[in-house]
Amino acid sequence: MVRKILAYGHTLLRQKCRDVEPEYPQLERLIGDMWETMRRANGCGLAAPQIGEPLKLFVIDSRSTYEQMDPDDHREYFDPDDRGIEQTFINARIVDRSDEVWEDEEGCLSIPGLSQPVKRSWSVTVEYLDTDLRKQIGTFRGTTARMIQHEYDHTEGILYPDYLSPLRKKLLAAKLKKILKGQIEVSYPMKFV
Repeated sequence: MVRKILAYGHTLLRQKCRDVEPEYPQLERLIGDMWETMRRANGCGLAAPQIGEPLKLFVIDSRSTYEQMDPDDHREYFDPDDRGIEQTFINARIVDRSDEVWEDEEGCLSIPGLSQPVKRSWSVTVEYLDTDLRKQIGTFRGTTARMIQHEYDHTEGILYPDYLSPLRKKLLAAKLKKILKGQIEVSYPMKFV
Protein backbone atom coordinates (compact mmCIF):
# COMPACT_ATOMS: atom_id res chain seq x y z
CA MET A 1 0.00 0.00 0.00
CA VAL A 2 1.31 3.45 -0.90
CA ARG A 3 1.59 5.64 2.20
CA LYS A 4 1.70 9.42 2.49
CA ILE A 5 5.20 10.81 2.88
CA LEU A 6 5.60 13.37 5.66
CA ALA A 7 6.68 16.78 4.40
CA TYR A 8 9.44 18.95 5.80
CA GLY A 9 8.34 20.54 9.05
CA HIS A 10 6.58 17.51 10.49
CA THR A 11 7.86 16.95 14.04
CA LEU A 12 8.26 13.19 13.53
CA LEU A 13 11.04 13.87 11.02
CA ARG A 14 13.10 15.35 13.87
CA GLN A 15 12.69 12.45 16.32
CA LYS A 16 15.33 9.86 17.11
CA CYS A 17 13.72 6.56 16.20
CA ARG A 18 13.41 3.44 18.32
CA ASP A 19 14.63 -0.04 17.46
CA VAL A 20 12.36 -2.46 15.66
CA GLU A 21 11.53 -5.22 18.14
CA PRO A 22 11.45 -8.85 16.87
CA GLU A 23 7.73 -9.11 17.69
CA TYR A 24 6.83 -5.87 15.85
CA PRO A 25 3.39 -6.54 14.31
CA GLN A 26 3.19 -6.83 10.53
CA LEU A 27 6.82 -5.84 9.92
CA GLU A 28 6.79 -7.56 6.53
CA ARG A 29 3.76 -5.51 5.47
CA LEU A 30 5.38 -2.26 6.65
CA ILE A 31 8.53 -3.03 4.67
CA GLY A 32 6.42 -3.84 1.59
CA ASP A 33 4.55 -0.54 2.00
CA MET A 34 7.87 1.31 2.20
CA TRP A 35 9.16 -0.22 -1.03
CA GLU A 36 5.87 0.50 -2.78
CA THR A 37 5.76 4.09 -1.49
CA MET A 38 9.38 4.75 -2.46
CA ARG A 39 8.87 3.41 -5.97
CA ARG A 40 5.59 5.33 -6.42
CA ALA A 41 7.48 8.52 -5.52
CA ASN A 42 10.35 7.58 -7.87
CA GLY A 43 12.80 7.65 -4.96
CA CYS A 44 15.98 5.72 -4.24
CA GLY A 45 15.56 5.42 -0.48
CA LEU A 46 12.92 5.81 2.21
CA ALA A 47 13.06 5.71 6.00
CA ALA A 48 10.19 4.61 8.23
CA PRO A 49 9.81 8.03 9.93
CA GLN A 50 9.04 9.53 6.53
CA ILE A 51 5.79 7.56 6.50
CA GLY A 52 4.98 8.22 10.14
CA GLU A 53 6.65 5.21 11.78
CA PRO A 54 9.39 6.29 14.25
CA LEU A 55 11.43 3.13 13.72
CA LYS A 56 15.06 2.43 12.81
CA LEU A 57 14.15 1.02 9.43
CA PHE A 58 14.95 2.11 5.89
CA VAL A 59 15.10 0.78 2.34
CA ILE A 60 17.70 1.58 -0.33
CA ASP A 61 17.68 1.09 -4.09
CA SER A 62 20.99 2.18 -5.59
CA ARG A 63 20.73 -0.52 -8.28
CA SER A 64 18.21 1.50 -10.29
CA THR A 65 20.47 4.55 -10.04
CA TYR A 66 23.38 2.48 -11.34
CA GLU A 67 21.32 1.05 -14.21
CA GLN A 68 19.96 4.47 -15.27
CA MET A 69 23.36 6.16 -15.10
CA ASP A 70 25.54 6.71 -18.13
CA PRO A 71 28.17 3.91 -18.02
CA ASP A 72 30.93 6.55 -18.29
CA ASP A 73 29.83 7.90 -14.89
CA HIS A 74 29.89 4.54 -13.06
CA ARG A 75 33.53 4.91 -12.05
CA GLU A 76 32.89 8.32 -10.44
CA TYR A 77 29.85 7.22 -8.39
CA PHE A 78 30.36 3.48 -7.76
CA ASP A 79 33.27 1.18 -6.92
CA PRO A 80 34.32 -1.09 -9.82
CA ASP A 81 32.64 -4.21 -8.29
CA ASP A 82 29.50 -2.35 -7.17
CA ARG A 83 26.32 -2.51 -9.27
CA GLY A 84 24.11 -1.06 -6.54
CA ILE A 85 21.80 -2.74 -4.06
CA GLU A 86 18.12 -3.18 -3.27
CA GLN A 87 18.16 -3.73 0.46
CA THR A 88 16.25 -3.28 3.70
CA PHE A 89 18.13 -2.12 6.80
CA ILE A 90 16.61 -2.79 10.24
CA ASN A 91 18.14 -1.25 13.40
CA ALA A 92 21.11 -0.04 11.37
CA ARG A 93 24.12 1.42 13.09
CA ILE A 94 27.00 3.03 11.21
CA VAL A 95 30.12 1.69 12.94
CA ASP A 96 32.76 3.22 10.68
CA ARG A 97 33.06 6.04 8.15
CA SER A 98 35.94 6.69 5.79
CA ASP A 99 37.99 9.84 6.13
CA GLU A 100 37.59 10.26 2.38
CA VAL A 101 34.58 12.48 1.67
CA TRP A 102 32.90 13.61 -1.52
CA GLU A 103 30.25 16.13 -2.36
CA ASP A 104 27.23 15.44 -4.53
CA GLU A 105 23.66 16.66 -4.97
CA GLU A 106 21.09 15.23 -2.58
CA GLY A 107 17.35 15.51 -2.58
CA CYS A 108 14.72 14.08 -0.27
CA LEU A 109 11.17 12.85 -0.79
CA SER A 110 10.16 14.83 2.32
CA ILE A 111 11.66 18.00 0.81
CA PRO A 112 10.35 17.79 -2.78
CA GLY A 113 11.69 19.92 -5.59
CA LEU A 114 14.96 20.81 -3.88
CA SER A 115 18.47 19.40 -3.98
CA GLN A 116 21.75 20.65 -2.62
CA PRO A 117 25.39 19.53 -2.59
CA VAL A 118 26.16 17.61 0.61
CA LYS A 119 29.50 16.20 1.79
CA ARG A 120 29.40 12.54 2.86
CA SER A 121 31.93 9.82 3.61
CA TRP A 122 32.87 7.78 0.55
CA SER A 123 32.41 4.53 2.49
CA VAL A 124 30.56 3.36 5.58
CA THR A 125 30.46 0.12 7.53
CA VAL A 126 27.00 -0.73 8.82
CA GLU A 127 25.70 -3.28 11.32
CA TYR A 128 22.04 -4.09 10.71
CA LEU A 129 19.39 -6.78 10.65
CA ASP A 130 18.10 -8.14 7.35
CA THR A 131 14.43 -8.93 6.70
CA ASP A 132 14.87 -12.32 8.41
CA LEU A 133 16.17 -10.40 11.47
CA ARG A 134 19.63 -11.90 11.04
CA LYS A 135 22.56 -9.71 12.03
CA GLN A 136 24.63 -8.45 9.09
CA ILE A 137 27.64 -6.22 8.69
CA GLY A 138 28.66 -4.67 5.42
CA THR A 139 30.85 -1.96 3.96
CA PHE A 140 29.28 0.17 1.26
CA ARG A 141 30.86 2.80 -0.96
CA GLY A 142 30.04 5.67 -3.27
CA THR A 143 26.42 6.34 -4.14
CA THR A 144 25.20 3.38 -2.10
CA ALA A 145 27.04 4.69 0.99
CA ARG A 146 25.60 8.17 0.38
CA MET A 147 22.05 6.79 0.26
CA ILE A 148 22.62 4.77 3.43
CA GLN A 149 23.95 7.82 5.28
CA HIS A 150 20.99 9.92 4.13
CA GLU A 151 18.38 7.37 5.23
CA TYR A 152 20.24 6.52 8.44
CA ASP A 153 20.16 10.24 9.27
CA HIS A 154 16.36 10.13 9.00
CA THR A 155 16.29 7.54 11.79
CA GLU A 156 18.37 9.95 13.90
CA GLY A 157 16.11 12.96 13.25
CA ILE A 158 18.60 14.61 10.86
CA LEU A 159 17.73 16.07 7.44
CA TYR A 160 20.24 16.91 4.71
CA PRO A 161 19.74 20.72 5.02
CA ASP A 162 21.30 20.38 8.49
CA TYR A 163 24.66 19.93 6.73
CA LEU A 164 24.41 23.11 4.67
CA SER A 165 26.21 26.36 5.38
CA PRO A 166 24.20 29.19 6.98
CA LEU A 167 24.21 31.02 3.63
CA ARG A 168 22.82 28.03 1.71
CA LYS A 169 20.16 27.55 4.39
CA LYS A 170 19.19 31.20 4.07
CA LEU A 171 18.89 30.86 0.29
CA LEU A 172 16.58 27.86 0.74
CA ALA A 173 14.40 29.46 3.43
CA ALA A 174 11.63 30.73 1.11
CA LYS A 175 11.35 27.38 -0.67
CA LEU A 176 11.26 25.47 2.62
CA LYS A 177 8.49 27.80 3.85
CA LYS A 178 6.42 26.88 0.78
CA ILE A 179 6.81 23.20 1.65
CA LEU A 180 5.84 23.95 5.27
CA LYS A 181 2.67 25.64 4.04
CA GLY A 182 1.89 22.89 1.52
CA GLN A 183 2.20 25.36 -1.36
CA ILE A 184 3.86 22.90 -3.72
CA GLU A 185 2.70 20.26 -6.14
CA VAL A 186 4.04 16.73 -5.96
CA SER A 187 3.34 13.60 -7.96
CA TYR A 188 3.01 11.37 -4.91
CA PRO A 189 0.86 11.41 -1.75
CA MET A 190 2.22 13.73 0.94
CA LYS A 191 1.14 14.81 4.38
CA PHE A 192 1.84 18.46 5.14
CA VAL A 193 2.02 20.05 8.59
